[in-house]
Amino acid sequence: FFFFLFSGLIGRSWAMVFAAGGFKVKLYDIAQEQLTSALENIRKQMKEMEKSGFLKGALSAEQQLALINICTDLKAAVEGATFIQECTPENLELKKKIFDQLDLIVGNNVILSSSTSCLLPSKLFTGLKHVKQCIVSHPVNPPYFVPLVEIVPHPETDPSTTERTYALMKKIGQSPVKLNREIEGFVLNRLQYAVISEAWRLVAEGVISPTDLDLVMSDGLGMRYAFIGPLETMHLNAEGVSNYCERYAEGMRLVLNTFGPVPEFSGETVQKVNQALSEKIPVVPKVLDARRKWRDECLTGLAKLKTQMKSD
Repeated sequence: FFFFLFSGLIGRSWAMVFAAGGFKVKLYDIAQEQLTSALENIRKQMKEMEKSGFLKGALSAEQQLALINICTDLKAAVEGATFIQECTPENLELKKKIFDQLDLIVGNNVILSSSTSCLLPSKLFTGLKHVKQCIVSHPVNPPYFVPLVEIVPHPETDPSTTERTYALMKKIGQSPVKLNREIEGFVLNRLQYAVISEAWRLVAEGVISPTDLDLVMSDGLGMRYAFIGPLETMHLNAEGVSNYCERYAEGMRLVLNTFGPVPEFSGETVQKVNQALSEKIPVVPKVLDARRKWRDECLTGLAKLKTQMKSD
């Protein structure tokens, strides 16, 4: 069975993904009340999704809930686990402390995995006795609705750790990708930051309004990118990639050479973007939560559509 460290948003979502795959899950946290409320939250979400027909997996909500146990004792939680997914806040010292503790109590067969979105494996795992069993499995928030998982090895990670993690992620219905080596920001955030960076410059230079900028992505590029990536887009937008490069390389270089420096993400543009977005979605917890719920419903619908299209 599988064991998740800490019962925050990502930990809860991971627990649901594994339970949907039919696996036994232990959710660990230091505070009992955190765990009780996490379990309640999971129950509520699963029941709602079952009602609307969006529950993942072949088991009913009750059957899935029965697979999730909670635990406040680290040693007891680790017992029998074959895969441990750490989901603590993005703080290097905290994560290192956790892995130091785990390193002392796990056997030689368990995989130690981190949900970190930007901390490099070499910073997290170097010096651990079980470093060969350590890996980063970076999900996309929220992992229950967005299947991508970036698998990033430490330079000393055993290839079998990578293979086992990849196979496990496939088995629970996620879409794992393997990075051959670690790199700042991994791949998803490097692509995301490249888009954010140019979006920011275009708004800062007064080329387009913040709301229209978002529309370029949601009703333009994003329509394609929900199904195919940028490289396949090139392939299909010409007679293959070689032909695309023959046709468009000069134009791409011309445009790319006009890109400005990395923005500071401060000052006037922050106010401009914040104002536009706050008019559309006021920064009030209730409104933000409702919008996030709407986003997750859209993602669920899209995931369902993609699965349907694959099976067709």
